[in-house]
Amino acid sequence: MRRAELAEDVLTSAARLLGCVLEADTPDGPVAVRLVEVEAYRGADDPASHSYRGRTPRNAVMWGPAGHLYVYFVYGMHFCVNVVCLTEGVPGAVLLRAGEVLGDVGLARARRPTARRDRELASGPARLAALLGLRREHNGMDLTDPGSSVRLYSAPPVAPTEVCRGPRVGVASAAELPWRFWLDGSPAVSQYRPGGLRRGRRGPSAVRRPD
Repeated sequence: MRRAELAEDVLTSAARLLGCVLEADTPDGPVAVRLVEVEAYRGADDPASHSYRGRTPRNAVMWGPAGHLYVYFVYGMHFCVNVVCLTEGVPGAVLLRAGEVLGDVGLARARRPTARRDRELASGPARLAALLGLRREHNGMDLTDPGSSVRLYSAPPVAPTEVCRGPRVGVASAAELPWRFWLDGSPAVSQYRPGGLRRGRRGPSAVRRPD
């Protein structure tokens, strides 16, 4: 994927990332997913963003350039993976929430043996990161570099009628913003849990992305 495709506002980049392929080289071999759910986060105007209160060693990669990985650890248990967007010096990133496994599903199941169904292999940001083996050492990696061990590939644009959007998941501030995007009908889309509570797969107030 070209860096210029991601040097856009986070909402534009979030919609563009749907359908794209993220591939990682793991000790077991390459594993790839088609992105089916993402969530946008801006900077100074987004109180739910890690960059809202300014630049720190933890979030420095969010200031660009676009196309790099922002990986962080949450709840003392899980890693989450983001793609940095916007222009250099302006913070923003898109959280990768869910993907559909491409290629060798057997390999994917061996890497995620606790998954009960194939659709759960990368359904949720922690599961996606675990499947691809993405951890703190991958923070800052350039996804646009063909020689990188983690690569992001463009896909044909998804039809607007296939894209849904709704509230973000489990954030304490600005959760009502419809900045979560997903592909309609994908079984891998994660469960909607506002504030950690389960309310069904899509959640309330889910709307179509306008044309």
